[in-house]
Amino acid sequence: MKIAIRYYSRGGNTKKLAEAISEAVGVEAKTTAEPLTEDVDILFLGSAVYAYGVDEQIRRFIDGIDVRVGKVVNFSTAAIIKSTYKQVSKLLARKGIALAKEEFACRGSFSMMHKGHPDENDCKAAADFAKEITLQKD
Repeated sequence: MKIAIRYYSRGGNTKKLAEAISEAVGVEAKTTAEPLTEDVDILFLGSAVYAYGVDEQIRRFIDGIDVRVGKVVNFSTAAIIKSTYKQVSKLLARKGIALAKEEFACRGSFSMMHKGHPDENDCKAAADFAKEITLQKD
């Protein structure tokens, strides 16, 4: 099974999750500045909520996908709303790429909110989630 991990992180919150997922599944986590260059079965795509939406970097990355992606698994951090799932789903739908119904989302620190998150427990939960996803039979 071919797996890729891409993420965009301004403050480092989503990067922490990407690194935990990377260690769990044995695949290097790369930023969305690095496009996919080959077909993948699973793409773990990490983003965060900025002003109630995903950053333009995520939009550009998704628009630039020109390889086959079996499914995308969303992971995200946010201080106020739950996750980036709805926004990412809409962007992927325009490309005809499937978004898994499973996702991992946790609080990310922003200003004085949710200080220290994602923390060690959040990262462990993200790693466990990724392992579970890679073991699923579709």
